[in-house]
Amino acid sequence: MTNAGDTAWVLVASALVLMMTPALAFFYGGMVRRKNVLSTLSLSFVVMALIGVQWVVVGYTLAFGKDIGGLIGGLTFLGMRGVGAAPDPTYAASIPLAAFAVFQMMFAIITPALITGALVERVNLGGFVVFVLLWTTVVYDPVAHWVWGDGGLLRSMGALDFAGGTVVHILAGFSALAVARVIGKRRGFPVAPFEPHNIPYTVLGAGLLWVGWFGFNGGSALAANGLAVHALVTTNTAAAAATLAWMGLNWALGERFGTLGLVTGAIVGLVAITPAAGYVTPMAALVIGALAAPVSYGAIRLRRRWGLDESLDVWGCHGMAGTWGALATGLFASRAVNPAGADGLLYGNPHLLLVQAVAVVISIAYAFGMTYVIVKLLGVGMRIRVSDVEEEVGLDLSIHGERAYA
Repeated sequence: MTNAGDTAWVLVASALVLMMTPALAFFYGGMVRRKNVLSTLSLSFVVMALIGVQWVVVGYTLAFGKDIGGLIGGLTFLGMRGVGAAPDPTYAASIPLAAFAVFQMMFAIITPALITGALVERVNLGGFVVFVLLWTTVVYDPVAHWVWGDGGLLRSMGALDFAGGTVVHILAGFSALAVARVIGKRRGFPVAPFEPHNIPYTVLGAGLLWVGWFGFNGGSALAANGLAVHALVTTNTAAAAATLAWMGLNWALGERFGTLGLVTGAIVGLVAITPAAGYVTPMAALVIGALAAPVSYGAIRLRRRWGLDESLDVWGCHGMAGTWGALATGLFASRAVNPAGADGLLYGNPHLLLVQAVAVVISIAYAFGMTYVIVKLLGVGMRIRVSDVEEEVGLDLSIHGERAYA
């Protein structure tokens, strides 16, 4: 039987999560050069359109259709057949199954949008469209089934992922790393100046992402209940702790307190708490957020040492903070917080940490390997990146025929 309050909350949460994709567009858009800002903004909106169709046609059923061997959902819900106003005891006991499907669609949208940070300022739009459709179908949808689908491989192992630390952030982060390795550096990197053209855009995007994350994590309770409230508390706590921790790193290393670093700290805290938000206490969330800052900070420094042009540090911020959050769930999870979860290492159950580690390794290997193959194969038959001339002119003019500023 559907509950009106639960349904209303999940619909609001769905809207909040969808808002995160244009928020991400601004977050990324402010960090690129002015000749590429429209291109960067457009990539996120293209993903909203592409996956808005793909999910209805085939994505939802591949992720949440009847299980096939723990690896993929069957064609039970092809074209959203049978997904309507009735609840489903497996996934949506108190809301229409269609509301659950819509909520999950917003996660499927933002995940490939996150990857765009690795290929901005040089990706060809046609190649990008094909990449997103292939990646979502063969990477995101299967792993969403493994983690959240009834009978899914990792779910059956006992892996916990409350709101997408593995499914969203690890997949996006390590796929971004693979894309960056294949597509290559921007012209002039790292010698030419790649200064952010509008940091206020990035701050605006980060603020909207922080607000949207309440729908991301709180909505994953799938009910207007105490667990949703708890997820909001842990989410805000981790973000605040990571922001302060990033400032502390700046101070300890004798660096200036950059605004860009401030908002980056907030984002990595939000990423790290995502898998754990409905399983850990507020004090555990504080620790998870505070430790996410040095994890991501160190990863960004390591990426620079490699000389890899993973343009906007999707791997460092999402891949590594998501990995830490998934492992931290194995440390701090408590059945006292959520009886549907499990106790972690600090509550006497080392097995959960082992399961989380196995789930992380499997997800990383699959995301990186499959993404590398997809981009390599696409490069054989079509242009993945623009020409040198188009890159020099800027993608706003060479692809879109527009300028962001007069």
